[in-house]
Parts: sequence; structure tokens; C-alpha cells
Amino acid sequence: MKAEILTIGDELLRGEIVDSNKSFLSDRLLALNIETHFHASVRDDPDDMIDAFRRAAARSEITLVSGGLGPTRDDLTTEVLAETFGRELVLDDEALEGIRAFFRSVGREMSENNAKQAYFPQGADILANPIGTAPGFAMQAGTTRFFCMPGVPRELHRMMDEQVLPRIAESFSAGGVVRARLLRTFGMGESTLDHELKDIAASGDVSLGFRTSFPDNFLRPLARAATAVEAEAELDGICDAIRKRLGPLVYAEGEQTLESVVGQLLTERGVTIAVAESCTGGLIAQKITDNEGASAYFLGGVVAYANEAKTELLGVPEAVLAEHGAVSDPVVRLMAEGVRKRLGADIGVATTGISGPGGGSDSKPVGLVHVALAKEGETHAEAFVFPLDRTRHRQLTAQVALDWVRRTMIGAELVGPTLLRRSLPSRGDGAASEKPE
Repeated sequence: MKAEILTIGDELLRGEIVDSNKSFLSDRLLALNIETHFHASVRDDPDDMIDAFRRAAARSEITLVSGGLGPTRDDLTTEVLAETFGRELVLDDEALEGIRAFFRSVGREMSENNAKQAYFPQGADILANPIGTAPGFAMQAGTTRFFCMPGVPRELHRMMDEQVLPRIAESFSAGGVVRARLLRTFGMGESTLDHELKDIAASGDVSLGFRTSFPDNFLRPLARAATAVEAEAELDGICDAIRKRLGPLVYAEGEQTLESVVGQLLTERGVTIAVAESCTGGLIAQKITDNEGASAYFLGGVVAYANEAKTELLGVPEAVLAEHGAVSDPVVRLMAEGVRKRLGADIGVATTGISGPGGGSDSKPVGLVHVALAKEGETHAEAFVFPLDRTRHRQLTAQVALDWVRRTMIGAELVGPTLLRRSLPSRGDGAASEKPE
């Protein structure tokens, strides 16, 4: 059983948007024990599309097509697929009425060019789209079954789950069972992870894949077996071995993000948090409040970018700033302790650093960052140098801060990441030449 995923659109080839549809569709197929053998993307060009359709028909039993079902002149999937396999286009009156009804439901009148979305290759099976104007369709071409869906992710997701997967499950049997899981890690690079796990899933019917999603690294154990029970048992064993080897580096399984893990732990333990941010500019607060129900544990945040804000809002003495500079261990500790005390939180987290591209010095280079976590009777702080661009420097710093909160909640040691990290230079210049943030 070979499956192929084909995404269509000039914007994909120009790099204007990230093509997340491929990964979503492959993951959904895997749940049916069907592995994707080919990924392809083509422009809105009839000749390129015909070539891609013919290639898919020659090598794959299932082809999932995303994009090109809209009403505009560059939406060509339906017409070109019909031409490729010698099918006439036929108007589906029920689909046309469904499109008109959609426009009425949002208080708009349908443009005439939307009517092209109700034409399908003769013999096609129409796939309803209750949240958009573009119905999909399924069509058999030789030994290949094409499933054509909109490119808009939320429309594609619903159509795949409600319309396509049931049809595939009913019509195709992959033979045997394939199961996979996703383990999320933070703090160790991909190559080091591979080395640490070199004797795990090294052979047999269980394999281990690695994927970087900055600033995290994902592990993808996959098992093949005769039954689902056997495959899940294999995965249980491999995941247990990975967790035992890596310990707190593994922070979640599946789609749970680090901020959602932190939110869950804070909620379960009834712990509150406040943040004081300088170089991260509110990114930590944003991540925390992305979680539904964050008001139960997040008391607030202070973006104290200027030295005056650090003094007025967080109580950092001017003398400490003058002596040590804004990007320093004493200042980040006082920031974490100050926001914790002033907002009455159980935990205070703070960041201050030089995200660049300018503002560094010999002893305080661009990339230097100080992170602190304060709780009752104890403050932990550490300095790192992350030689990254400004955006990724802030992302990695925010992830370190969140990971420290997670580690505090589970009683693990507060350590920094080993990836993308340089040693601190010898100290020598004090605050005079420092240009923070």
C-alpha cells in the first residue's frame, strides 16, 4: 500500500506560506496503518499538474490532493484532473445550492465565479465542506483513488477526518499495523540525542526518528506489528526506555506544548506565577496566557525594558544597575524576586539579555542572557550565551524560563540547554560599555 500527498499552489513553491498540510495528512494516514511514500508540490500550472497526477497514478494506490479548489482563475485542480484522465466536468446541483446557502448564512451574495466550484469530474464522489465554499471530491483513476480537498487547513482538517478517512478505512486495508508516537524534548541537540539513544530501537520492527522544531527536538518511535495491541506494547516499551534514559529532557508526549505542560502543573499544584521580562519583551507572558484557564495561576507580568522601569516597577536599586549593568546576575535575581513580591506570586521568573544584533561588548557579548527563578527562600539564576539571531534568541530564552518552571514543579534540577550555547567570556568591563537588550 503506497500513499502520496500532492499539494498545489504557486504560494507553496515561492515559500510564501508553510505547507503544514503534508504533515497533517501523513499523520492521519498513519492512524490507518498507511504509510506515505511520496510528498510532492506543484505550481498552478496545467502541464506540471498533469505530470504530477500521472506520476501519482502510476505509483500510488491513494493520492491526497490539497489546494486548487477555489473560485479564481488559478484554481485548476478539478479541471486539470478531469482533463488528465479524460473525464467531463458535470454540474452538481446539490453542491451549487450548498455553496449558495453558505453565502446566505454569512449575509453575502454568491459571486458567479463561485459556481465553478460545483463542477466535478464525471463519476466523482462529492465531499461536503460545511465550513467553506469549496466541496472536495474523490475520483478513481485506474488503480489510484484521488481525494481532492481544499488547501485552507481548517477546511482540509475537517474534510479529512469526516469525509476522507472513513472512505479510506472502508475501502483499503494496509496489512499489518503501524503505530507511532511523538515524544517532545527540550535542552539537548538532535545529534546528541541520537548518540544518547544509539542502542534503543536500533533494529527490528521498531524504528526511531528525529525531528527539530526549534527550540525543541522531537522523537518519533514507530512500531510495525501484526496487531494494534502488539504495536502499542512495542511502543510502550520503547517510550519507557527513552524516558528512563533522558529523564526530565522529555517534557511531553503528543501535541502538548511546553507552556501547556507548565499550565497543567501549576493548576494541579495550586501554584501562582509572575514574570519580569526585559530581552524577551513579554514572550513568556504570551506563552503562558496562550493556555485556556491561565488566570488560575498567572498573576501578571512586567516588561521592564528600560533601567528606569526595572527600578520603578521591580525595585531594582539604581546603584546595582550602575555597578553591574542591566544584563547581570544581581539584576536578574532582583527582577525575579521583585515581581514575585510585588504581585504576590509563589514563583517569579525573570530574563535580561542582549538579543542583538548590536549592543554587546567583549565581556558581555551579543547573545548573553541571564535567567532567574525565585520562590520562597530561594532564587536560582544562570547566564548563557546563545549565538542566535534576535528572534530565535528570544524564543530559546523564553523556553529555558518555562522549562525551569516545569522542572521546579516536578522537583528536577534546574539546568540550561546544551544546544546552541557558548561559554561565557572572562569578565572585565563592567557596566559602562553595556547596551542591553
